[in-house]
Amino acid sequence: MGDGRSSAGRPDWVSEELFPFESHFLDLDGHRVHYVDEGAGPTLLLLHGNPTWSFVYRDVIQRLRDEFRCIALDYPGFGLSDAGPGYEYLPEQHAAVTSAFIERLELSGVTLVAHDWGGPIGLSAAERSPHRFDGLVLANTWGWPVNGELHFELFSHTMGGLVGRELIRRLNLFVNIMIPAGHRRRTPSPAEMRHYRAALSTRQRRHASAVLPRSIIRSRGFLADVQHNLNVIEQLPALILWADGDIAFRDQERQRWETTLPHHTTVTLHGAGHYLQSDALRSSRRRCAAGTGPEAPPRRSTTPVPIDDRVAPDRPGRRRPVRAACRASPQPAAR
Repeated sequence: MGDGRSSAGRPDWVSEELFPFESHFLDLDGHRVHYVDEGAGPTLLLLHGNPTWSFVYRDVIQRLRDEFRCIALDYPGFGLSDAGPGYEYLPEQHAAVTSAFIERLELSGVTLVAHDWGGPIGLSAAERSPHRFDGLVLANTWGWPVNGELHFELFSHTMGGLVGRELIRRLNLFVNIMIPAGHRRRTPSPAEMRHYRAALSTRQRRHASAVLPRSIIRSRGFLADVQHNLNVIEQLPALILWADGDIAFRDQERQRWETTLPHHTTVTLHGAGHYLQSDALRSSRRRCAAGTGPEAPPRRSTTPVPIDDRVAPDRPGRRRPVRAACRASPQPAAR
């Protein structure tokens, strides 16, 4: 699907077993953007954070592609994408690339599925083309400036300072420390970790990951624009997926989303860590489904559910409900 060229020549380290998708590459504004485009049906645009790539959504895609068209791209410098000359790996630049990607593929009826930096990046793109979006799924992310909040200031200045950036470039610190720390229910396998390390295998490649911690504070203008323009998409039906074992995003951020988005449903993933796409997926199973339409009052579910039990919200006015798992029973994670 899409108009990007397909490539069987992706790196040998990409496992066909762990990442069993066809890779596509699109030449876009001087960048070579990698993406996967699987399945048919309503479109889900899956946006990753730092230091992950489309690989983080692999299980989600496998479980949803029978019902949805699942598109996951890598920002320039991440995953299998290459940045063009002069690219600074700033979130506002990632947002511009994402917006151009959406326009090039002429996507419509899109549900944005955004995690971590994918939130402000994807929301910015949606705000530029609100007519292309039908719904939001926001997972442990934010969309406003956090300057002055000690929790974020400390992290940004530590990991985004001279020492932190050097440790990321030299030791691949974000991959080696943050990805394991961001899993609470299960431990990423050695094979999974190899895929994250290989995507940022050189000092030059790791620069993309090193830029973003500092941008939490320094990209205040971009984040202020995202916040200011939320009014153009805030009426979309929204699913707030929240891992309450996250080391980055807290209840305060979830509560702010609940206040901002009037047509939301919240599902809490108890005990799951920051990288909920892989941490929470296999740890519980669906027991029953309940529906809530955009006309129904917002509600919260406090039972642990797998991320693949969530489906795209419906556009206001459509009668098809947002399906939500209302009960789940734990299973041991297995990989």
